[in-house]
Amino acid sequence: MTSLEKRPSPMQRQASIIDENATANDLVIHQMYKYLNSGDFKESVEMKSFYQLFKRYILSKDIKSEVSWDEIKSPTHKEVVDYNELTDKDLDASKILSKLAVLKLNGGLGTSMGCVGPKSVIEVRDGNSFLDLSVKQIDFLNTKYKSNVPLLLMNSFNTNNDTQQIIKKYSNSNCKIRSFNQSKFPRVYKDSLLPVASDMDAELDSWYPPGHGDLFESLYNSGELDELINNGTEVLFVSNGDNLGATVDLNILNYMLETGSEYIMELTDKTRADVKGGTLITKNGKVELLEVAQVPKEHIDDFKNIRKFKYFNTNNLWINLKAMKQLIVEQKLKMEIIPNVKSVVRNGHEIPVLQLETAVGAAIRFFSNAHGVVVPRSRFLPVKTCSDLLMVKSNLFNLEDGCSLTLTPERFFGGNPLIKLGSHFKKLKSFQERIPHIPKIVELDHLTISGNVFLGKNVQLKGTVIIVCSEGERIDIPNGSVLENVVVTGNLQILEH
Repeated sequence: MTSLEKRPSPMQRQASIIDENATANDLVIHQMYKYLNSGDFKESVEMKSFYQLFKRYILSKDIKSEVSWDEIKSPTHKEVVDYNELTDKDLDASKILSKLAVLKLNGGLGTSMGCVGPKSVIEVRDGNSFLDLSVKQIDFLNTKYKSNVPLLLMNSFNTNNDTQQIIKKYSNSNCKIRSFNQSKFPRVYKDSLLPVASDMDAELDSWYPPGHGDLFESLYNSGELDELINNGTEVLFVSNGDNLGATVDLNILNYMLETGSEYIMELTDKTRADVKGGTLITKNGKVELLEVAQVPKEHIDDFKNIRKFKYFNTNNLWINLKAMKQLIVEQKLKMEIIPNVKSVVRNGHEIPVLQLETAVGAAIRFFSNAHGVVVPRSRFLPVKTCSDLLMVKSNLFNLEDGCSLTLTPERFFGGNPLIKLGSHFKKLKSFQERIPHIPKIVELDHLTISGNVFLGKNVQLKGTVIIVCSEGERIDIPNGSVLENVVVTGNLQILEH
């Protein structure tokens, strides 16, 4: 039995009697305690974890969450290291890879792009899904270096069943896949602060996966953390499942092992599109992640200044497993709670509810010798929208070794183009109907498409291209068109004979 299992639960420690001097917060906490200590809730380990999170939220929600701007300092050179300083070293790849496991956050659905099921199965490049590419990358690595790096998937209750069926097709690959579920917590009504769920079998919309900060407890409770440590694994590389740039980097792994760092966060240069991204700061001698929600209103412009805060968090994280376990057992991972407002429909009415979430990046301040490493932008290639999908499907990138996207050498200037597709392109099906053939965009700087627009075959886009279709009209860009520094408006239909 582990020391975590021996500890008394927060619910056991909760006083069962509330006296006349109890505060409003005491009453709310006690109300939740009674609710979760009834029926089949009381048998659930997850409900005990949820109660701890809820109690911490109630006790802290009246405390000002904004940071004191005067306490913020920029990290030193030792705390944020440039990636170029890690390269050109002799590496024993097989040796260091024997200490590594890779984890992909696989809890999200593809609903934002109009898809059903896990987002990780959306086809993103040359017939490959996010998950296909992740498996092929580990397969290639293990084959090349004769290593045995495992791939872990942290699923949610939304994605687990489908994922279990999908991963069967990888049984013959040189990549051992293991998966576990993150927690399933009850949403709470915003007004009463009581759970939407009346019992463990309540409707699906009564529950939510509590953010990727839940990784630590879920990895521990699943038994996977102990399994990894017992197998000699020291480092876990964590990344979002939809970040196509988050591949295993031997230089960062070697640097982490050499320096004894317990936590490394990959940062990259901010652009105008990333001004709200979280950044590393030093506060009271500790490296911390600063999110825009924590910034006082009068300093928001300072936070968005890309000269002052040059880097942002990619959520590519390297974490020491033994340090992680110790912090979990000692209950020291108390990341800031993010109350996320959603709604559920009951009796035909939308009712506001809260989801209490945490972020894995916020845990950096609890680890010793934590670092940031400023990596090339190529390691941050997320696909959140069909605008992103257009870019990664295009000739701007090559599929190296059949598994990793690399920027084409022909793109020798600037960063990635800025692509903005309007609401007609929001869903994947509509995107595929309107852009059945991906245009060539190596020389593109900025693309905006709005309205009922269709692109033909072999279209080339260069410089700044803006296409805006009038309401109720249609624009067809003919096959073979070359658009360079142009604005197309109104309507345009050219029929080929």
